[in-house]
Amino acid sequence: MDLSNLKPAAGSNKTGRRIGRGPGSGLGGTSTRGHKGAKARSGYSKKIGFEGGQMPLQRRLPKFGFKNVNRVEYKAVNIEMLQKIAESKNVDSIDLNILCDAGFISNKDLVKVLGNGSLTAKLSVSAHAFSKSAKSAIEAAGGNVVIL
Repeated sequence: MDLSNLKPAAGSNKTGRRIGRGPGSGLGGTSTRGHKGAKARSGYSKKIGFEGGQMPLQRRLPKFGFKNVNRVEYKAVNIEMLQKIAESKNVDSIDLNILCDAGFISNKDLVKVLGNGSLTAKLSVSAHAFSKSAKSAIEAAGGNVVIL
């Protein structure tokens, strides 16, 4: 150990430049902010999407369409899926719990049964909505429909 090996302790030397601490620092005066203008003032913050006074992109693009705030979103389940569930689980009634356990829906989903496929099992099906073809197919197979 000699004087040539000595170094300051880690973290003891500050690496950041001290801005605005007088002319002797070389970083006084305008304190690296340039002369005048909004960016030289305290409290300046650029607005999101600001393009230097040019019309911003989000205002240049055309707006179109309509979002219905009262829209009700249903999860679609076809009667062929009901047939597969009835065969695999050997059940005669299908409700939301069975569909949730099978992984077709989550417990918060609204369910609409659609008429794609064929149904041979006699089922009692509970759901929030049914298409006309699904309702007629379930009743034609001898089952019944329960609207929640």
